[in-house]
Amino acid sequence: MSELHVIFGTGAIGLSLFEVLQRRGRAVRLVNRSGVAAVPAGVEVIAGDVTDPAVAVAAAAGAAVVYQVLNPPYPEWSGLFPGLQASVLAAAEAAGARLVSMENVYMYGRPDGRPLTEDHRNAAHTKKGQLRGRMADELLAAHRAGRVEVAIGRASDYFGPRGGAQSNLGDRVFGPALAGKTASVLGDPDQPHTYTFIPDIAEGLAVLGEHPDAAGEIWHLPNDPDTRTTRELVEIVYGLAGRPATKLRSLPAPLLSLIGLVNPAVRELAEMRYLFAEPFVVDSSKIAERLGATATPVRQALDRTLATYRGRQ
Repeated sequence: MSELHVIFGTGAIGLSLFEVLQRRGRAVRLVNRSGVAAVPAGVEVIAGDVTDPAVAVAAAAGAAVVYQVLNPPYPEWSGLFPGLQASVLAAAEAAGARLVSMENVYMYGRPDGRPLTEDHRNAAHTKKGQLRGRMADELLAAHRAGRVEVAIGRASDYFGPRGGAQSNLGDRVFGPALAGKTASVLGDPDQPHTYTFIPDIAEGLAVLGEHPDAAGEIWHLPNDPDTRTTRELVEIVYGLAGRPATKLRSLPAPLLSLIGLVNPAVRELAEMRYLFAEPFVVDSSKIAERLGATATPVRQALDRTLATYRGRQ
């Protein structure tokens, strides 16, 4: 088989996945709208509108593994996401490649006091979670029909290099920690909450692309098994930044609702508040025990993330 690995999407996860595959000696092609990405000279980056299946099929020609790490803006999920996935699925099928699809855990709905495992039923009460559930079902149906090998990797709320403002443990935490200012987070900071480190997501996706036993299943990407509260994680960040007096505020729901009147992306956050209102633990023991993919210790992961913010300064 060809050793070409094709990544659809060059956001934080796509670029981290590129770095992992490059370290493994794989030939990598990246696909995005602009044809420009923050990668070394000589790396193949193709410009294309993947809403067109023909474009996706051409971009994936010759691939052994295709990775779907696209993530449209929240307000455009319903209109764009199913079509984007369908195009990438068609591309993997045409190439005879394994498809590794990056997902979140919205389709499960509320955990109701139990850790989320891969056999948890889809019980989403949100429109984004229901959409994610339907999209996952479509991929698994394609696998069962023998059209294409599919492996699904799911991550909880992510943090890490390039996480930016989209991450609850991102710009609103690391920048203020270095400046000795007040950090801001969504929801109740005293609830245990699983966060997945972006480089661990990338390592997990690479394993799903290569391991012979990965296809046809759902895998939670590696998480630190010692789930902390958001406040505990922020305290670690401030300590690493040399700011032992943690300053933290939770953004109140009324404020988010007010901002949402003029900001569609913030408006879409409203239905996802449940994620931070109760213990939210995502169990990734399956991928650790069966495929050998484990998480970076959380203190080390936070320190690596903080280093990227120091670098900006």
